[in-house]
Amino acid sequence: MTETYKIAILGAATILGKELNDALAESVFAGANFSLMDDESQLGQLEAVGDEVTFIQRIEPSAFEGMDFVFFAGSAEVTLRHWKTAQKAGASIIDLSYALEREPGVLVCAPWLDEAGKSETKLNLSTPALIPAHPAAVALGLMLARLQELGPLNCASATVLEPASEYGNAALDELHQQTVGLLNFQNTPKAVYDTQVAFNITPVLGAEAKADLRGSEARIRRHYELLAGNVLPAATLQLLHAPVFHGLGISLAVQFDRLLQLEHVEAALGGEHVDVVMGDADADAPNNLNSVGQSDVMVRVRTGDGAEHKTKRFWIWASVDNLKLSALNAVACALELRKLRPQGKVQ
Repeated sequence: MTETYKIAILGAATILGKELNDALAESVFAGANFSLMDDESQLGQLEAVGDEVTFIQRIEPSAFEGMDFVFFAGSAEVTLRHWKTAQKAGASIIDLSYALEREPGVLVCAPWLDEAGKSETKLNLSTPALIPAHPAAVALGLMLARLQELGPLNCASATVLEPASEYGNAALDELHQQTVGLLNFQNTPKAVYDTQVAFNITPVLGAEAKADLRGSEARIRRHYELLAGNVLPAATLQLLHAPVFHGLGISLAVQFDRLLQLEHVEAALGGEHVDVVMGDADADAPNNLNSVGQSDVMVRVRTGDGAEHKTKRFWIWASVDNLKLSALNAVACALELRKLRPQGKVQ
């Protein structure tokens, strides 16, 4: 007999919540009983979960009773307000808002790396919640884990280009409004970014920005270091905000301690969760457009100097559907928690 789970998604109307909804509907949890919850402005909105249509409900303390899993995909404030209630009700907590990072015992998790033996999340019944690792940290972990199979890495340095969708619908709307305003020689809104981000790549945002670029960079670095432990190579990292709506870009420079052929690096990177694109066809090159909806990290490899000979230095360009990867990682985290539920609930 198949066990039917009860699952709640808080922040179900956010772009990340909707992506999570789709990922769960395509997973082993597809047959679960879902409750979609959000703030007052979204009440009564219809959303599909697989073949079922349900209403977005108000977040009430009693709504967590009997829940097996509660996913927090909305604001950090909502998570902090409700997670203890969900925990006391016996639910397993998966926090996509990153609000619980400083809570004792909460773990940052990337099961895809655990499966490959390149990371180990020490999960047990006393674990209060799991935080799916930032998609950029997961992508870097997957790539560097495979690259080091070719031999020691002397250096690894990444520049991550983040999209507006990392900061939700308000950031997407502001980027759109800025773009239209600039093309029409009008003043541009700056409520989210407090600076011009349209047609502009920037390492900093305005002093009054609601988006936290510096905090995002620190989070990616911290999550990668937690995933890497003593297993994966160290990597330096910087984060830039790119004027795109969706999709992470990662430019990764690596240096090995021995000479290697390009095809050996491509072969090492390829495999589950990583799609290596070979050749120079424009239509196939990893980019923000063709990575949308893809569950894999799309990568392209070039030698450090562009020549076709053995070398120690390589460039890897990767493109990732950030929301898709976040949602899939959250589902993978729930699968890890599910292993504990026959023995008892995560407390």
